[in-house]
Amino acid sequence: MAAVGVAGAGYVGLTTAACLAELGHEVVCAEVDQSKVDELSRGEVSLGEPDLAPLVRDGLAAGRLRFTADPGALDGREFVFACVPTPAGPDGAADLGAVEAVLAALHPGPRTVLVVKSTVPVGTCARIAETAGIPVVSNPEFLREGHAVHDFRHPDRIVLGGEEPGVARVAALYADLGPPVVRTDHASAELGKYASNAFLALKLSYVNLLARLCERTGADIDAVTRTMSLDQRIGPHFLRPGPGWGGSCLPKDTRALVATGAAAGVDLTVLRSAIEANDRQHDHVVARIREAVGGRLDGVRIGLFGLTFKAGTHDLRDSPALAVAGRLAAAGAVLTGYDPGVTGDQAGPVQRVDDPVLAAKGARVLVVLTEWPEFGGLDWSQLAAVAEGDAVVDTRGVLDPAALRGSGLRCLRLGHAA
Repeated sequence: MAAVGVAGAGYVGLTTAACLAELGHEVVCAEVDQSKVDELSRGEVSLGEPDLAPLVRDGLAAGRLRFTADPGALDGREFVFACVPTPAGPDGAADLGAVEAVLAALHPGPRTVLVVKSTVPVGTCARIAETAGIPVVSNPEFLREGHAVHDFRHPDRIVLGGEEPGVARVAALYADLGPPVVRTDHASAELGKYASNAFLALKLSYVNLLARLCERTGADIDAVTRTMSLDQRIGPHFLRPGPGWGGSCLPKDTRALVATGAAAGVDLTVLRSAIEANDRQHDHVVARIREAVGGRLDGVRIGLFGLTFKAGTHDLRDSPALAVAGRLAAAGAVLTGYDPGVTGDQAGPVQRVDDPVLAAKGARVLVVLTEWPEFGGLDWSQLAAVAEGDAVVDTRGVLDPAALRGSGLRCLRLGHAA
């Protein structure tokens, strides 16, 4: 059993702390927000992650997990995991302020290894190792929101960048999981995380562009992506068109990688184009909605289904749904939205409601912006009865057009001609 400290209790930090406690380690998780510490100490988890709340409660009950607002609780631990945010700065480069705050407060012991799970630019861990005088291992996270506990328990790979024996000691923490372990240098581990996320963003932008081409040529995006997915070199994942990609990782990581390339004298033109295409995708969705109502959006009531950046989370950060909503509001549309993962009265420019019928009431057009599976099972006849118009714009491909036609609604889908 190792004595582990975790800095940060967000998606990554809390999942890391709870899962390492499950593996038998003694874990203290330090978080600057005292109210969050109090909630977590009571076993209350606000993050909508499956299996995370019971895992936290099990760790507390077993005495292997505790929470504190005192950064000094991390001092002298065998391992300290930095799991703090690295948001994009004004120039797109990662803001390392939170990582630097962890380092400034840390008083390591003779066996302390600093494990950096935060996504940081190439060169960061080597610089930290040189200035901090302790072993530093880059251990980028690959957790998907909505699947974080599953992904920790069943990782595709564990990436460890640094020098021995620090790398071997960190690898031992994960030994019971049995994943493939990539042992490499700091820079390769750091760049590997950015490269993975950027590649996913490239795929998504590409399929969204293909969907637009299908709309113009009469091709069917479902058939096109099915053809692509059966090629083992491509695979089936990240080939569904949508309103754009977003969330807490892809937008900031793609911008940070472009900034890293620029600093190194490498113009990542393909990635810059993917980012620009993603921005234009929001405008394209607005154009499809405008088409559905016959032109002007000023004063038009629109019902939005889905506000989070993806299903299975309540995360609104860099949500493409809200990016589209912002453009609709700027054009004068009146927006009402329903999302099973969101609470509160307002989400950006959207008046949020708890009932899909209220979202549809009086709406000229209904728009699906997040791929919640339950949207396919809604009573669309009931929604049609209260809506003013008969159009549904399905940007996620989760609805059955034939079923909607049976309810008196017409379905406009991305990648399909109107």
